[in-house]
Amino acid sequence: MKILVINPGSTSTKIAVYENCNCLWKYGINHPAQEINTFSRVSDQSEYRIKYILELLEEKGSSLDSFAGIVGRGGMLNPLVGGTYLVDENLVKILQNPPGGEHASNLGGIIAYYLGQKTKVPVYIVDPVSVDEMEPVARLSGLPELPRLSQSHALNMKAVARKVANRLGKAYDEVNLIVAHLGGGISVTPHRGGKMIDVNNANNEGPYSVERCGTLPSAQLVKLCYSGKYTEQEMRAKILKEGGLFAYLGTKDAQEVEKRMKNGDSYASLILEGLCYQVAKEIGAMATVLLGEVDQIVLTGGLAHSEFITQEITRRVSFVAQVIVIPGEEEMEALALGALRVLNGEEEALTYTY
Repeated sequence: MKILVINPGSTSTKIAVYENCNCLWKYGINHPAQEINTFSRVSDQSEYRIKYILELLEEKGSSLDSFAGIVGRGGMLNPLVGGTYLVDENLVKILQNPPGGEHASNLGGIIAYYLGQKTKVPVYIVDPVSVDEMEPVARLSGLPELPRLSQSHALNMKAVARKVANRLGKAYDEVNLIVAHLGGGISVTPHRGGKMIDVNNANNEGPYSVERCGTLPSAQLVKLCYSGKYTEQEMRAKILKEGGLFAYLGTKDAQEVEKRMKNGDSYASLILEGLCYQVAKEIGAMATVLLGEVDQIVLTGGLAHSEFITQEITRRVSFVAQVIVIPGEEEMEALALGALRVLNGEEEALTYTY
């Protein structure tokens, strides 16, 4: 059973073909920024990108008729439960005017739908960033006007959680896990009963990362916002793109920071240790959500390739549960497996009605 996987990025479109669980090939199509910038809206790029996808499939000898299903990256939708969603005309219209704003991921379902229409095969998206399975108590922030919102690296974290459950010889909904995705943003979430029942929104709170601030002292933040030094746009940039390691050290390259450490830079060592310290604190907090009943702690994402980072976090949290490291972010595999579970009858496809 062959599955076509489509994962659009800001200036690239990743394509892969899977046969059941096995990747036959994958390829990244790069789109020059000057071409992408000619489109006023993200959804306007669909025909442009489809042209390159069809050319690649022809070059690889992969006919659209050979696929049992097509799956695309989920977009910036309203909060929804995790799972594999059937892409229909209604969902395409929503992705063209997404409630969560403009983002390249919105193209995943749009492109997949139009390709699927050519051969009448089912089309899906899987676990978009807006997956929200938080319990009511987890939404409370202390101000009614500011409820805590769920936005996370759900696609990778749920895929990794299923993988770990399988290693434990159990179903995903039979295990209690804490999964920490360590990337450009950092998401830490407890999984119970097959749901992510809490999560730090990687854009607003939690540990600082290579470029994001995470949780900040609120009174000091308000004072900085009204200092007159920064516009709203500049403050957003400071929080989301110019915080974390970059704010302290002027680089977003964790490997570069480790090199500085090895060369005796004690300040670089302190800042990277601080990132690990904050991740460990967040894992500890999520352990209380699971009442201390944690089967395993999982470290994943790009930063999980760092032995220093994973060892430093493990040193602080291993008393809670065994720590397992699954580095990287296998988005293509996660998408393919999500579609495969539906095509094999292991799960039912969900319909977006939010």
